[in-house]
Amino acid sequence: MMSSPPSGEAARPTAPRATALWRDHDFALLWSGQFVSSLGTAVSTLALPLLVLALTHSPAQAGFVAAARGLPYVIFSLPAGVLVDRWNRKAMMIRCDIIRWLALGSVPLAFALGRLTLLQVYVIALVEGTAYVFFSLAQIASLPRVVAPAQLSRAYALNEASDAAGTLLGPGLGGTIISLARTVVGGTMLTYLLDSLSYLVSVFSLRLMRTPFQMERVPAARTSLWAEMRVGLRFLWGERRLRLMALLLMALNFLLFPVDLAIIVLARQTLHVDVRTLGLIFSASGAVGLLSALVAPWVRARVRFGVVVVVGVGVWVAAVSVLAAAGSPVALLAGRALISAVWPIYGVVLVTYRLSLTPDALQGRVNSAFRVLSFSGDPLGGAVGGLALAAFGPRAMLWLAALGLVGCALFAGLSELRQAG
Repeated sequence: MMSSPPSGEAARPTAPRATALWRDHDFALLWSGQFVSSLGTAVSTLALPLLVLALTHSPAQAGFVAAARGLPYVIFSLPAGVLVDRWNRKAMMIRCDIIRWLALGSVPLAFALGRLTLLQVYVIALVEGTAYVFFSLAQIASLPRVVAPAQLSRAYALNEASDAAGTLLGPGLGGTIISLARTVVGGTMLTYLLDSLSYLVSVFSLRLMRTPFQMERVPAARTSLWAEMRVGLRFLWGERRLRLMALLLMALNFLLFPVDLAIIVLARQTLHVDVRTLGLIFSASGAVGLLSALVAPWVRARVRFGVVVVVGVGVWVAAVSVLAAAGSPVALLAGRALISAVWPIYGVVLVTYRLSLTPDALQGRVNSAFRVLSFSGDPLGGAVGGLALAAFGPRAMLWLAALGLVGCALFAGLSELRQAG
């Protein structure tokens, strides 16, 4: 059990001073550690589907493993949100990174011993996904304590930029590493090893931080886990626009989650694209995402969220349609880049809006309630997408996703989301 101060909030809610982010020691540590971790994750982006396809030759199995990694969002997000508000957030993040280091490192170890099985791949996907749920909820709940309110959108945009930079550098590097190995499976083991080591860098950076990740707490009556989960759910459900945003994002995640797997299957089995080129496609789209993350605070300050929603979903319709009709690696790059161009802006605008409405004492619970609704589309989309790939092929699956996105665009345009500020 993770030790922590009690859950009540002190009467003196101190806030961080408005310091330039590049001069903020603790934010620099948090950001740099997460950049290395994001880079490690991006290096292994291709590893999981390529490993499962090499072991099973089944797109359905690859989709099921991706769904297994997303399943913890549905199962653990609500209790994790309560525990983020109860426990020491920094300690939680450090222990989650240690778990991910051990879990991912066990994959190349089992391979070296000749003991790697598909069952272990499933188990590691579940363990790593669970640790990510706890870590990411603690991280996002901690951000308002690390930076001043005026810097919140810029700080979150930099987090998005680090993810995009990882996507820029990681897949190309990962594809190169995999292609240099004697076999695809052997190459994926090297990327898993690098990814596992990146979590140790994150642990080191977190231990150097001085800022408390939650307000000072005083003893308070401890209610049941379910009662505290209901608090977050009630707050979210009582904010109509937040509720609509969560439901829309759930549908978007369901439709977009299996798109990368469809790109990989289309590239490898239909267009016969080599692994290195495939990695460069994802890296180049990451460059677009990086630029998008850098301009996201500017967009947030000047464009209403409702406009971002409607235009963004419309761009995704066009992007997935381009992928469905793609006949070359260039077309795959164009479609994937369009998807990457929207996500950082959408994420920065949505998350900063949500964080600004949520009290510090409820950050974990409200964020987890939002994620249970919105991210439940990930595992379902992975499973259904994998089955659709196996049954109909990548092009048909992508056309179905594009049709579903048209429905999302109509929902966003006809609901009150279009008026959200």
